[in-house]
Amino acid sequence: MAAKWLRRWVPGIDTALGYRRAWLFPDLRAGAVLTALLIPVGIGYAEVAGLPPATGLYATIIPLAAYAVFGPSRVLVLGPDSALAPIIAAAILPLSLGDDGRAVALAGLLAIMVGLVLLLGGVLRLGFVTDLLSKPIRVGYLNALALLVIVSQLPAFLGFSIESASPAGDAVAIVSAIVGGRINPIALLFGLGSLGLIVVFSRGRTRIPGVLVAVVLATVLTVLFGFQDVVRVVGALPKGLPAPALGGLDWADVAALIAPALGIALIAFADTAVLSRTFAARRGENVDGSQEMAAIGASNIAAGLLGGFPISASSSRTPVAEKAGSRTQLTGVVGAVLILAFMLLAPGLTGYLPAATIAAVVMVAAAGLIDVRGLVALVRMNKVDAALSLAAFLGVLVVGVIEGIAVAIVLSLGAFVSHAWRPYRAELGRVRGLRGYHDLSRHPDGERLPGIVIVRFDAPLFFANGGIFDDYVRATVTAAGNGVRTVILAAEPITDIDTTAVDELLELDDFLASRGITLIFAEMKGPVKDHLRDYGLNGRFPPERFADTVGAAVDEATGTLRGDLDGTQWEGKA
Repeated sequence: MAAKWLRRWVPGIDTALGYRRAWLFPDLRAGAVLTALLIPVGIGYAEVAGLPPATGLYATIIPLAAYAVFGPSRVLVLGPDSALAPIIAAAILPLSLGDDGRAVALAGLLAIMVGLVLLLGGVLRLGFVTDLLSKPIRVGYLNALALLVIVSQLPAFLGFSIESASPAGDAVAIVSAIVGGRINPIALLFGLGSLGLIVVFSRGRTRIPGVLVAVVLATVLTVLFGFQDVVRVVGALPKGLPAPALGGLDWADVAALIAPALGIALIAFADTAVLSRTFAARRGENVDGSQEMAAIGASNIAAGLLGGFPISASSSRTPVAEKAGSRTQLTGVVGAVLILAFMLLAPGLTGYLPAATIAAVVMVAAAGLIDVRGLVALVRMNKVDAALSLAAFLGVLVVGVIEGIAVAIVLSLGAFVSHAWRPYRAELGRVRGLRGYHDLSRHPDGERLPGIVIVRFDAPLFFANGGIFDDYVRATVTAAGNGVRTVILAAEPITDIDTTAVDELLELDDFLASRGITLIFAEMKGPVKDHLRDYGLNGRFPPERFADTVGAAVDEATGTLRGDLDGTQWEGKA
C-alpha cells in the first residue's frame, strides 16, 4: 500500500525504473537545446520580477529537478513565467523597499506559500478551482499582462531607464524619454536585431532556437567591439550553488503575501493543467490533475527554499523540448545540470550580454500571451463574454496586477451567476414533420397544443432565478389565453432546486390552481424529485403530477389513447 502511494505521488520512480536506453540520446540532445533557451529567459523574467538575474536561474534549476521526481508529465518544462513575473514584482517590490536581499527573501517566501497552496490543493483534489478563471476572463487578463510586460521592457530595449510607478506612469515616462532623445542607438540596434533573429528562426524549420542565436551573437559583438561600456549589460552572475536566502522575514510578510500567493497558485495551475493535458494527449498519455497540482506545489516549495521565486509550466519552452525529441523528465534534469555548470564555470559571460537582447527575448515570450484571435472570436460569438474579457483587461491595467486577479475571479463568478440567473427559457410546441416538442421561438411554423402550455427552463432553480422562473411561466400562460388547462414543465434541464425556489414553485402552483390549471412535471431528474420529497411535498405533488416524458404528459392531459411523438397525428381521443 505504501509503495503504491509512493509511486502515485512520486512518478519519477516509475520513469527511472522503466527508462529505455533508446531514450537517452534524445533526452540529452533536447536538454542541451533547451538550456540555450532557459538561461536568457530565466534571467529576463527575473528582471521583470524585479529580482537579481541569478534568481531566475535558481528558479529554473531547482523546479526542473524537483519536477523530474514529482511531475506526472514526461515532457513538461517548468520555470519562470511571463504571466507570473509581473505579479511577483507587484507583490514583493513594495515590501522590499529597494533592498535586493530582502526582495529575494520575499520572493522565496512567496514561492513556498504558492507551493503549499498547490500541494494542499493537490492532496485535497481541488483542481476544479481553476474553473474560476473562465476563458473570456483569461483572454483579457493575459492580454493585459502581456502588454504590461512588453511596456516594462521597452526602456531596456531602447537603452534608457525610468523610475517605475504605474502602468500609465511608465507609459508616460517612456514617451517622454523617447521625445527627449534618450534612445541609445546601439542598444536599439541590439534589441531590433535580436528581435528579428528570434522571430525569423521561430518561423523557420530549423531546430536551432532563435534565442540562442540572438544571445550568442549579441554577446560576441559586445566582446569584440567593447560595447559593454556603451550599452547596459546583464552583469556577471554570482559563482555558486543555489542556497537558502530567507533571512529577515517575519509573520507580517506572510500576511502581506497571502493574496498574491493565492492568485499566483490559481494562475500557475490553470496554465500548467491546460498545457499538461495538451501535451499528454499528443503522446497518448493521461495526467491526473490533482497529481499535477501537487507536483507544481512541490516544485515551487523547492524553488523558494533555494533562492528562487514562483514558477509554472512554460508554454514556450515545453514545445522546444518536444521538438528537440524529449522523451522523459531527464531532459529537464540535463537542462538543470548544464545551467548549473554555466553558473560555476562561466558566470562572467553574462557581463557581456546586452540588456536590450534580454528585453527582446522577454518581449517575444510575452507576445505569446496575446490572443487577438481569441478576442475576435469572443466578439463574434458572445458579446457578453467579449465585454467580460475587456473588463478583465482594463481591470489589470487600471486597478493593478494583483487586484486584477480578484477582478477576474469576481467577473467569472458574476458571469456564472448571470447565466444561471437569467438562463435560456422556452415555450415548446409541435412542429409538423419533427419528432418531439420544439422551441416555438426557433420554429415560427410551430404551434401550441390546444389547452396546453409546455415550458422549459434551462438551469437549476435557486434563490436568484426562482422568481424569474415563476414570472416567465405566468406570463406565458397569460399570453396563451383563457383556454389553458394544463402546464407541463419540461424539467430535464433542471438539475437542482433550493428552498427559496421551492417556495416560488408552490406560489406558482397556487396561482395556476386558482385558474383551474394543473401543473405537471415531465422528465424531472430523480435527485430533484428527492429534494421535493425531502421538503415534505409528496402530498402536494403526488405521483400523478409527474410524467416520464413530455409526450406522456401530453397524452395524459389530452386523453390520447395512443401517444404520438412525431407531432403529425392527433387523433384517438378518449
